Amino acid sequence: MASDLVVSFGEMLIDFVPDVAGVSLAESQGFIKAPGGAPANVAVAITKHGGNSAFIGKFGDDEFGHMLVDILKKNSVNVEGVLFDEHARTALAFVTLRSDGEREFMFYRNPSADMLLTEAELNMSLIKNAKIFHYGSISLITEPCRSAHIAAMKAARDAGALLSYDPNVRLPLWPSEQAARKGIMSIWKHADFIKVSDDEVAFLTQGDPYNEDVVLSLWYEGLKLLLVTDGEKGCRYYTKDFKGKVGGYSVKTVDTTGAGDAFVGAFLVHCCFTCVEGSLFENEEQLRKVLKFANACGAIATTKKGAIPALPTAPMAVELISTSN
Repeated sequence: MASDLVVSFGEMLIDFVPDVAGVSLAESQGFIKAPGGAPANVAVAITKHGGNSAFIGKFGDDEFGHMLVDILKKNSVNVEGVLFDEHARTALAFVTLRSDGEREFMFYRNPSADMLLTEAELNMSLIKNAKIFHYGSISLITEPCRSAHIAAMKAARDAGALLSYDPNVRLPLWPSEQAARKGIMSIWKHADFIKVSDDEVAFLTQGDPYNEDVVLSLWYEGLKLLLVTDGEKGCRYYTKDFKGKVGGYSVKTVDTTGAGDAFVGAFLVHCCFTCVEGSLFENEEQLRKVLKFANACGAIATTKKGAIPALPTAPMAVELISTSN
């Protein structure tokens, strides 16, 4: 197993996206079937840049589940950590696109197969070979998946992997806002780097996401990098030694689904390529270059419907950067 492996852990599902933007689910006449699920999107984003990724998760032993795993395989994602459950369905989500491209979600998981992954079913050899172990927070909502998630994090950490956390707040899936905050923060201080959106900073801190003191309330001793994405405005970065902003790109936004995952995938690939003893977190010039590239990837991902279908390749990002200067 190559030492540049990024293992993504969590959920993959099907997003049903209305074929017309700006209408409610009830008003929509038709839907486009799009593969989604943040950790899986990140795994595919990594291979789009020539990186090496694996996905660990559970699917229903149904047509949707097999379709999703085929999509991972077609995108060169290692699926040795994938399982099928004959007693549960693959998760579905209906995603309403408002006229500005922002989303509202309605989920069908009662329970879905991804929630039923157990610690005993984890492919530990895959996890122990990871250079970076990436995860979200949806896998923390219910047992047995929560225990499997925590065991996988511990195994990755013990084997020397860097831990990457993108909480990806999806409030409709949690029992309450308070439960979501508590669940998301319960593993906060284990990560080496964390990516949050400005909206998520507001939700987690209940403060102004553009106030630096509010953002820094999420910092803790041992964190290597905190990234805050600000949509088309770009992103902010914080390390123990330096902090700053990197501007974004203005594009014609169709659907923001997967933009954060495109950003994270691009960032993690470069972490693997440049992370000699954590150099990316100590070299501000290098970090800014990587974030500029990641911002471009995030922007391009908003120009098409769906998450995985919209994930860009490196040449697409390079082109956007060169035409925007």
